[in-house]
Amino acid sequence: MKYDIWFNGKFVPHEDAKVHVLSHAIHYGSSVFEGIRAYDTKKGVAIYRLGEHIRRLLDSAKIYRMQSPYDQEIIEQASIEIISRSKLKASYIRPILFRGEGPMGVNPLDNPVETAIAAFPWGPYLGEDSFEQGVDVQVSSWNRFAPNTLPALAKAGGNYLNASLVKMEALLNGYIEGIMLTTSGYLAEGSGENLFIVRDGTLYTAPTSFSILPGITRSSVIKLAEIADIPVQEGSVPREALYLADELFFTGTAAEITPIRSVDKYVVGDGKRGPVTKKLQEMFLDIVEEGNDPFKWLTYVGQ
Repeated sequence: MKYDIWFNGKFVPHEDAKVHVLSHAIHYGSSVFEGIRAYDTKKGVAIYRLGEHIRRLLDSAKIYRMQSPYDQEIIEQASIEIISRSKLKASYIRPILFRGEGPMGVNPLDNPVETAIAAFPWGPYLGEDSFEQGVDVQVSSWNRFAPNTLPALAKAGGNYLNASLVKMEALLNGYIEGIMLTTSGYLAEGSGENLFIVRDGTLYTAPTSFSILPGITRSSVIKLAEIADIPVQEGSVPREALYLADELFFTGTAAEITPIRSVDKYVVGDGKRGPVTKKLQEMFLDIVEEGNDPFKWLTYVGQ
């Protein structure tokens, strides 16, 4: 089933949401976007951390000197309406701002900024059984781009060419996902997920200064760990720490909290989801499935 798309301020049928082939974004990657989940909680359909996602969308646009035609309130409301209008429950929302048709060339300043929001069903990002069974991954031959080369704080379309190389390599080598190192050889993140190591009951993760995306689910996990008295350390983590970890897991709005059961054919821990990962998953699911939300992370549709 195809759902209507909010396109430049109005709802249009899926097949009418068209972009010109000479749009700047197609040629130069000049787009910024978000991925947002809506959950069918026991208290009603709710969007997860909507305000934080749209703020990051507009922050990304600002970094790339894209003046959004719509403010945060309008984009948030349109995101709510697209779920309500489509009658979707558990689903995925994709807002995007991009440079449209205009002068050809690297300079985008005279190209119009267009805005679209789509929503559609989307199940577990890394596989149906990944939440419990975990996934097999490799360390990629491709590094995460270095600081001051591309702005990693922006969730920009062009940045994901790096991620696509990592993902394709992993899949062709028989893995589900790849882990990127920094140009200095320290752990960064997956192609579309942040990364956490568990060792002796402490969480370790890369800092945002390592050109990782400051993930919204990453920040949720750090908050949940604080509540659960699980220590968290951000800093330089060498590659070999992956092979000595008690547990590993990815985080992301799409991936949620997904355990990693092996890296480069090294078995992680017991080769299954560990107790720290399970505890954080349970705390997360209590919010997004049960609706027990002390942090006000959920925006209910229709309320």
